[in-house]
Amino acid sequence: MIRVSVLYPQADGTTFDFDYYKSTHMPLVMKVMPGVLRTEIDKPVVPGPYACVGHLYFESMATFGAAAGAPDAGQAQADIPNFTNAVPVMQISEIVE
Repeated sequence: MIRVSVLYPQADGTTFDFDYYKSTHMPLVMKVMPGVLRTEIDKPVVPGPYACVGHLYFESMATFGAAAGAPDAGQAQADIPNFTNAVPVMQISEIVE
């Protein structure tokens, strides 16, 4: 299984709308990126390096590659300014246990 983590760095002046992210952005991701098995959202409870971390789960790298290359996948990237001014960082991991 593959987990794609999208990390939104926290810095002075960072804004993040969790309600929009949960109710609008993540459903959009599920719609435009076929093959997403599930999503998770990490909302910090103490200050840390990230304002938020979103996780997307895929069966394989091939499934993720197909989803990332889907015709409408760019809509997810274009939606980012609607909920944050942070520039996200992506980590792609294999779940080994």
